[in-house]
Amino acid sequence: MSRFKIYSLIAGVVSFLQNNPCISQSLSAERNYAINAPGVAMVQTVFSATVYVNKVEINEKRFRQLVDSVKRLDTTGNMLSASQKLDIVVKALYRYPFRYFSATTEYLRQQHRIVSEGTGFFITGDGYFITNCHVIDRDSAFIRQKFIQSTFQEVTDANIRSLQRSWAMTLSDEQRNLLYNSYSLIYSQLSSMILFDLKKDIYIIYRADNEINKPFRIKKQAILVIKGRAMPGKDVALLKLEDVKDLPTLQMSGDSVVRIGERILVYGYPEPATSNVFLAAESNSDPTLTSGIVSAIKQSVGGWPVVQMDAIISHGSSGSPVCDEDGHVIGLATFGSLEQNTGTLASGYNFAIPISVIQEYLDSARVQPKQSLSSQLYNEGLAFFYESFYNKALRKFEEVQKLNSNYPRLNYYEALCHDKIDAGEDKESFMQKNFFRIMALILFTGGIYIFYRWQKKKRETFHA
Repeated sequence: MSRFKIYSLIAGVVSFLQNNPCISQSLSAERNYAINAPGVAMVQTVFSATVYVNKVEINEKRFRQLVDSVKRLDTTGNMLSASQKLDIVVKALYRYPFRYFSATTEYLRQQHRIVSEGTGFFITGDGYFITNCHVIDRDSAFIRQKFIQSTFQEVTDANIRSLQRSWAMTLSDEQRNLLYNSYSLIYSQLSSMILFDLKKDIYIIYRADNEINKPFRIKKQAILVIKGRAMPGKDVALLKLEDVKDLPTLQMSGDSVVRIGERILVYGYPEPATSNVFLAAESNSDPTLTSGIVSAIKQSVGGWPVVQMDAIISHGSSGSPVCDEDGHVIGLATFGSLEQNTGTLASGYNFAIPISVIQEYLDSARVQPKQSLSSQLYNEGLAFFYESFYNKALRKFEEVQKLNSNYPRLNYYEALCHDKIDAGEDKESFMQKNFFRIMALILFTGGIYIFYRWQKKKRETFHA
């Protein structure tokens, strides 16, 4: 064995012992989620106002005439059941609402709130946050329409409950719907509505974990830094939380070119998942992950590019980060497509605003996206974890603890590291245990070589 081979063997062993995990350029969906989910948050915009609306009352004289006419249809009292008589009355009210109802000069005063929800993500540890403009900003016509719907629904429900009590009768679903439509028509055409003290508050709701790995949600009021316009405008908004540091962040892609066929992952809070009555409220702390591919690059009516994708999004997904397989944000999920026949969302035909458009607003606000130190250390820990270097991962996670002890799922991964180390599955520990065996083997091999060279030299000297 040559001296060069021995040195090469020793160098190879040392290199093996000092091996660091290989950071894969294409992350698994599981690892992608582990990296990015902590930095995704829900956005909630609350519009509140004092609402004054004309009171609508029933014309008692005409209503009694209606009831009497129904009684005359069944003079014996055996032809129609009470439910059938009620059905006739309700349908008459539905057909001729303006005959039996009228608005008064008396106003009802109510406090109302309308909540709009979406998704977004942190781009700096000190609280800069990206979402869609339409999540946090609505035009006055839309706001008024929502207040009208909300107010009329509440007032109408109160009126129907009052009628049920006065009639001492329970309405069927069909009868309730008929009365509801009657009141809605009256309120929309005869009753006026006045809004006072309209206010808008924007909140970011994000996950944090306590020391026993139990998630809780932190809700903080955000300030608007800069915004575009809702579609068909550049539907981007930049928000900011004050008095925060080392929050989990997502990393923006440095490549503005999006490739058709590229696999993508979308993180968000779609309404079908967040409002599902069979799911526990605390499960809303975690974003939903959907995946797909870039289907096409289209052009908006404003002349700037949009990314078409087949990943599923829904109401509540607006503002969701769209990430590539490296875990980097390449776009902002913004709008879908409607089925022409039904008016429902068409699955698989959704669109995202590309990173190049988002960057325009960041440049205007002079905000530079930067991964927080806690996220950098956490992601390094995950890299070690997924390569089975659990001791090294644990040391990184302990550094994160010092910066942000509430970092989502941090305690979960720390506990997993301890379990893996106790089970003897840590690569670093394995190599340390075998270090002396390997070195002994090297020394033994080297000893044989030295002994062989010594014997060879001795024979050469003897023959000389």
